[in-house]
Amino acid sequence: MADDSSSAFQAGQTALIVRISEAEPSVRGWRERFDPSARAGVPAHVTVLFPFLDESRIDALVHSALADVLGGHQAFDLRFERCGRFPGVLYLVPDPDTRLRQLTEAIVDRWPEAPPYGGRFAEVMPHLTIAQDQEDAVLEEIEADLVGRLPFMSHVASVELIVHDGVKWQERASFALGG
Repeated sequence: MADDSSSAFQAGQTALIVRISEAEPSVRGWRERFDPSARAGVPAHVTVLFPFLDESRIDALVHSALADVLGGHQAFDLRFERCGRFPGVLYLVPDPDTRLRQLTEAIVDRWPEAPPYGGRFAEVMPHLTIAQDQEDAVLEEIEADLVGRLPFMSHVASVELIVHDGVKWQERASFALGG
């Protein structure tokens, strides 16, 4: 989701994310300065699917289907020990990312009309965005700061459905992964 800074978020857009609370102490300040999604209310996260269905399409049946699909996947642990880059973007690399990819694939299999990032990328690489649309010097400064704060672990036990209300992203539901 944080990769879509080229256009403003729209009311009714939804996303499925894995909240990475353990990252907040290290990344909050950087994200608030350099990641538009943070300023729009999105916590430190790894995106499972953005955009998901428009909010107008999310009813009790979709909630039930999400609970079924996501509940079929076991909770898991991630380690964040290094940074990665896309052009103008600095992110933390989740390791291993296989389970995150499997979550995305399972949602897309169920809702093929909602391809990741609208189908803009051939391969989706799970990541936790720290900064985007920045010069290399800024990214290098942030990375140098983060190196001393890594590694950390995160236990992933749920996926959140968030919705943009026209101003901010709000959590609408949380779906537990299997125990």
